[in-house]
Amino acid sequence: MSEILINVRPGQTRVAYLDEKVITDFKVQRKTMPTHVGSIFKGKVIRVLPGMQAAFVDIGLEKAAFLYVGDIVSQGLKVDENIESEAQEEEPFIKRVEGTAQQTNETLPPIQDLISLGQELMVQVAKDPLGTKGARITTHITLPGRHLVYMPTVNHIGVSRKIENDEERKRLEKLISGLNPNGGVIVRTIGEGRQEDDFKSDLAYLSKIWKDVDKNYNNKKNIGLVHSEINMELVTLRDMLSDEVSRVLVDDKSTYKKVVHFVGQFMPKLKSRVVLYDDAKPLFDMYDIDLEISRSLGRRVWLKSGGYIVFDEAEALVVVDVNTGSFVGKKDLEETIFKTNIEAAKEISHQLMIRNCGGIIIIDFIDMEKQIHRDKVLLALQSEMQKDKAKHTIVSMSDLGLVEMTRKRTRPSLRSTMCEPCPYCEGKGYVKQKMTVAQEILREIERELSLQTNKENLHVRIRCHAEVADWFYSEETDMIDKFESNNNTSISVKIEPSFHIEQYEISWGEV
Repeated sequence: MSEILINVRPGQTRVAYLDEKVITDFKVQRKTMPTHVGSIFKGKVIRVLPGMQAAFVDIGLEKAAFLYVGDIVSQGLKVDENIESEAQEEEPFIKRVEGTAQQTNETLPPIQDLISLGQELMVQVAKDPLGTKGARITTHITLPGRHLVYMPTVNHIGVSRKIENDEERKRLEKLISGLNPNGGVIVRTIGEGRQEDDFKSDLAYLSKIWKDVDKNYNNKKNIGLVHSEINMELVTLRDMLSDEVSRVLVDDKSTYKKVVHFVGQFMPKLKSRVVLYDDAKPLFDMYDIDLEISRSLGRRVWLKSGGYIVFDEAEALVVVDVNTGSFVGKKDLEETIFKTNIEAAKEISHQLMIRNCGGIIIIDFIDMEKQIHRDKVLLALQSEMQKDKAKHTIVSMSDLGLVEMTRKRTRPSLRSTMCEPCPYCEGKGYVKQKMTVAQEILREIERELSLQTNKENLHVRIRCHAEVADWFYSEETDMIDKFESNNNTSISVKIEPSFHIEQYEISWGEV
């Protein structure tokens, strides 16, 4: 059975989803870093880029939002019926029109024919700003309910692709058509087996929300927020609370009341599973969740066997390296490597979910000679990744043991949410050696001296970090003496305590 833990503190809310007491999903929302995913804004087009088939839209946030041509509603495009299966991530139901994925830029109409500079638009945030990028937005408004997704801007009735039974799909399509929705509807996976009343109540509630949204948009004179998505903890319950969840633990009275009211309104049968946690022991300490999160923030993750995995995250690429470490096995080398890779495959899938890694992912498994071992490792990875609610694609393993995969980026990764670049190395992860910096200084002096016509009584002053200065006095005295004697020049080194180890200044003057 599964559990959902909701930890609330004045500055932040954290939600953990556990499957058999193992954390498989973790979300954190801070007051200082609110999410805008799912929220609806009134925006104004400030730049149209025909060459990119995109536009920048001012929605009142710090950075202009990005609107792609395929994210502009057109009745000629089909709605993605897989919208719900992709939507059980943090950005529920904010998906672009299927035509975007199926049609190339050549078949899509030019963006300048669809929108113009200064035009006002109703848009919905699909992705929060990330790094230097602004929010990703769409004009394809989608409002999520418990059993269905309401899409007021298109006319389409569909069923989640995760519902595979043909008879059930036909029953649901007929049932929804009988409700005569004013707009589009996609039945969520959880709607399988549900009756008319379940969908009718959802549709009535979402239709009311849409009327309020439309009214607020028309009454709003300036750009800015029109409708806010519900809080993260309620979004999680809406998308993840099911019969498989044995209980929902909430450690804050005020939030507990909101959760009980929300679940009672949308999932009354599961209301009894919401429990107020009031023990003295912190909620997340029940299953050592904080320890697991700290482990997932590290670059290196140790395996029980003694092997380890290394995660290196770039902006659009994640590289995972598998190593045997101290694991020596009991039989031959091939068997040791195979067991390490099998264990790593399970841990990697677990880490990808907790870390919320997105984009292209390259996994470098240890080289295996036997094809049967490669197949089993790939199968283990695919099997474990089935637990992941984020959309992903795994490519077959290469002869070098490399596995390429993609994972839908729905929100900032755990690392970018909870960490910031090192202020000293500026996020590079390394600094130059003191010897390297000293050699750079000497080369710069040598270069400048070659350009000097009058070197008599010339004094070179070096200001640098203490460790670099120490290196000069202990290791570079011969080079300094050579410079001074060959060029009739004096060189002095001064320590600057406030300097970065790579920082230095060279000044030239007379003695």
